[in-house]
Amino acid sequence: MGTHTGREIHLAARPDGWPTVDDFRLVEVAVPEPGPEQVLIRNRYLSVDPYMRGRMDDVKSYLPPFKLDAVLDGGAVGEVVAAGDGVTALSPGDLVLHNFGWREFAVAPVRHVRRVDPPAGVGPSAYLGALGMPGLTAYVGLLDIAGMRPGDRVFVSAAAGAVGSLAGQIAKLRGASRVVGSAGSAAKVARLAELGFDAGFDYHDGPVRDSLKAAAPDGIDVYFDNVGGDHLAAAIDRMRLHGRAALCGMISVYNAGVPVPGPANLPLMIGKRLTLRGFLVLDHDDRRPEFDAEMAGWLADGKIRFDETVVDGIANAPEAFIGMLGGQNTGKMVIHLTG
Repeated sequence: MGTHTGREIHLAARPDGWPTVDDFRLVEVAVPEPGPEQVLIRNRYLSVDPYMRGRMDDVKSYLPPFKLDAVLDGGAVGEVVAAGDGVTALSPGDLVLHNFGWREFAVAPVRHVRRVDPPAGVGPSAYLGALGMPGLTAYVGLLDIAGMRPGDRVFVSAAAGAVGSLAGQIAKLRGASRVVGSAGSAAKVARLAELGFDAGFDYHDGPVRDSLKAAAPDGIDVYFDNVGGDHLAAAIDRMRLHGRAALCGMISVYNAGVPVPGPANLPLMIGKRLTLRGFLVLDHDDRRPEFDAEMAGWLADGKIRFDETVVDGIANAPEAFIGMLGGQNTGKMVIHLTG
């Protein structure tokens, strides 16, 4: 492999507001042999995730910013091609999950790689979606952070996305009395009905506050927030006494470029005794064994369905990322690598 090359996506410039394709660069690099305790992986699927936008800014956050003129990191599923000295747990041909994505080949320390074995009927890209970080995020956010209980009324924003679509289905499986979702098109709202949501609305059709009131006339107990902004304000309005919100993401402000004011109705939190709690899935890896078992069972039984928007070729990763930020995906956005 030492004489071979592979392509990868570098950050060429820090975006000013919305990213453009000029903020990225496709680079061809030499592919080294794996060293001791390392494996060489040919990536098959790359993950495209909203949190990556924050790492493109040079600001302090829960993860370090991406470096300029260096490859972007991201979730990926690939096949082990070669193993270095001292590697005994993995062999060529094994399918693995890791965070050295946005490149065709990766040399990774074996301690940062997890072997995966997809259940029957489930493709390997599921480990970037329903069986991966988005699935665990939905599971932990809904059940642990928001503390959803049977009978609760639940509202999920960006409900046709990778996390939101799973959060809504988990809510129904765990006994929610009503699950409402917002999405960005009529087709996505129709998909929510197919996934078992009780009601849905296109947030372009009018003020979110009005649409949510019509979809949840009796109010909501739990809000799973992927959007922030007007969705969060509307949820606070509709929250019942002791309502809880899991703050997972705020994609409405990621590309604003300037600070965005928070909801003007925060004083309602006092009288209603509301809880709004932010969380990172990174802090909840202890929940993975239970999640893995329960999600695998739901998938095997056909109780949970997950959508993917698949884009072919690493050269198209920047366009896929920009499209994901603009809501062009239904379910999980992934890059499929061939060759």
